[in-house]
Amino acid sequence: MRIYYASDVHGSERLWRKFLNSAAFYEADVLVMGGDLTGKVMVPFVESKPGTWSARIFGKDQKLNGEDKLADALKSVRLNGFYPLVCTKDEYDALNSDPKRRDQTFKQLMREELGRWLLLANEKLSGSGVRCYVMPGNDDEWDIDDVLENAPDPIETCEGEIVSFDGVQMLSSAWTNPTPWDSPRELPEDELYDRLARLSAQLDADTPVVFNLHCPPHDSGIDQAPQLTEDLRVVAEGGEPKLVPVGSHAVRRLIEEVQPLVALHGHIHEARGAVKIGKTLCINPGSVYGEGVLDGAIVDIRDGQAMAHQLVSG
Repeated sequence: MRIYYASDVHGSERLWRKFLNSAAFYEADVLVMGGDLTGKVMVPFVESKPGTWSARIFGKDQKLNGEDKLADALKSVRLNGFYPLVCTKDEYDALNSDPKRRDQTFKQLMREELGRWLLLANEKLSGSGVRCYVMPGNDDEWDIDDVLENAPDPIETCEGEIVSFDGVQMLSSAWTNPTPWDSPRELPEDELYDRLARLSAQLDADTPVVFNLHCPPHDSGIDQAPQLTEDLRVVAEGGEPKLVPVGSHAVRRLIEEVQPLVALHGHIHEARGAVKIGKTLCINPGSVYGEGVLDGAIVDIRDGQAMAHQLVSG
């Protein structure tokens, strides 16, 4: 059985399409998307007169004449991880003057785009026999949870659950230890451990385990990120960013106690790699979503053992 894992696509439809294509390309039986699905930026396309729209795209002001040019621009924005909004000048002005309305509009776009992604997955994977597990990450707003819960086959949401496939069981959690950005799904280390321990207590002791934990274990080498000051500036050392471990003590403790076959992680984009903690193979494929490249990991499991793994990009 082959698992393909990726994480931290942050709204990039280009990467989501690559993720879906990875099942056939890498001959994977199971796809796992480990969180941070959604983007952070809304791009308004303001209709200045019938058939003409203005937008600031990738730092440049553009004027689009005709439906075809608009459609091409909307596609480009989606592929690169942004949410397009077609609106009138009055609607644009209302959004600018009302932060609450702007926030509601952004979240509605986020939900709609994720729903469209899930339909793409249904079209691509339906009937293929591939199982596809998707969960949010710490950065994802609560607004998307019901969209995932109502995903069409073969998408299965797995956050906070234990699911079974091909003779293994997978424990999944989107939560992380605290970050400087106060994201939606964060907990102090003791509370995070309690949450994970309650979930792991439901594991079947006789079935091999895979962890799908968005946060990597502390001081593992796959949790290294630039150190930040209190005002979020990068600390430099010798002219280079100073890297420090920022993963979770709770996650590491759980790995040491349970010793799953494999622990799959995301969250820290810069920390691509694979390490062993006891008998457990811990993997973080990293993320360079802004470059349009999907980083992933392949894990082959046979007879209850992790036989091989490979970090891949494409």
